[in-house]
Amino acid sequence: MKAIVHREHGTPDVLRFVDRDPPEPGPGEVRVRIAVSGVNPTDWQARSGAGHPRPFPELVPHHDGAGTVDAVGEGVDRSRVGQRVWLFMAAAGRPTGTAAEFTVLPADQAVPLPDAAGFDLGASLGVPALTAHRALTVAEDGPRRLAPGALDGRTVLAAGGAGAVGHAVIQLARWAGATVVSTVSGPEKARLATAAGAHHVVDYRRGDPAAAIRAAAPDGVDLVAEVALGANLALDLAVLRTRGTISTYANDGGAPVELDVLRSMVLNARLQFLVLYLAGPEARAAAVHDVAAAVRDGALPVGEEHGLPLHRFPLARTADAHRAVEGRAVGKVLVDVTA
Repeated sequence: MKAIVHREHGTPDVLRFVDRDPPEPGPGEVRVRIAVSGVNPTDWQARSGAGHPRPFPELVPHHDGAGTVDAVGEGVDRSRVGQRVWLFMAAAGRPTGTAAEFTVLPADQAVPLPDAAGFDLGASLGVPALTAHRALTVAEDGPRRLAPGALDGRTVLAAGGAGAVGHAVIQLARWAGATVVSTVSGPEKARLATAAGAHHVVDYRRGDPAAAIRAAAPDGVDLVAEVALGANLALDLAVLRTRGTISTYANDGGAPVELDVLRSMVLNARLQFLVLYLAGPEARAAAVHDVAAAVRDGALPVGEEHGLPLHRFPLARTADAHRAVEGRAVGKVLVDVTA
C-alpha cells in the first residue's frame, strides 16, 4: 500500500511517500481503506515534536479520515465489512494514522457514515467536531449531551468562527437550538461564519466588539468556545453572563493569559480548559454519539458554501498539506488517498 511516514521529528520534509504492507486488524479492530484523510494542527505538531513523544520508530500521521471497512479482527461483527465510516484519533498512541491507503484502529473509532454524507465530510469530523462538542457541554448550568433543543434559550459565542473547530461549534450549537454569535477578523471570514449558520457575526478588529456582542446578547453570553484565550479573555469576560463558561481549546497566537481574578469571581465564571485526547472515555463516547446524530440530521455540511472551504492534496503531497495547515489556511485541509 502507499503511505506517508516519518521516522523523526522535524519540518514537513521529514514526511516520506513509501510502499508498505497493509496492516492486519487485531482483536477488536477494523481495517479501513482510506478515501480521504483530514489534517489538523495536532498532526503537524506531532510531526514536529511539539510536546509529542515518539513511541514508535515509524509513524503514519493523521488522526481523522473516512473510508470503507475492508477487514475485521476477532470479536468484530463481520457485517461491518463494506461499511462506510469516519475515523477519529486513529494515530493516538498507535503507529497507523490515516495518511495511508489502509489503517487499522479499534472498531469503536470507526463510526458509520450515512450514505448521504460524503467522505469529505467524514474526514472533516474527528478532532474539530468532537472538540466542538466538548466545548459546548462543559458549562455548569448546561447540558452534557447535544441534541435538537438541548441549547434552547442559550447564547453561544464561537470565537474564530471561520476555523475548523469554530465552524463545528457554530453548526452544533445551532443544531442544538442556541443563538450563535461568532467573532472573526475580517469580511471574508464573516461571510464564512454566516454561511456556517451564525446568527450574528462581529469583526473583533473594528469598533467596539463587546458592545456589538452585547447588542446581540443583552443578558450576556452563556458559553464561549475560545480559540485564542490570551488575546480574547478580556473580551470574553466583558460579554459573559453571571455563571457563564469560557471553554478554551487553544491559544492561537500564544499571547500570555492575564486573568482578572476579581471580575471572574464576581461573575462566578467557569474557565474550562480541554484537550480531546484527555477528555475521558465517557465524554468522548457521548461526543461521538451526538456528532453522528448531527451528521444523520444533515447539520454538519462542509464546503465553501457551508462556511468551510476545502483544500485538497494528493497523498504524495502530504507535506504540502502540512505546510498549508501550518500556514493557517482558512478552511479544512484534506488529503485524497484513494478514489
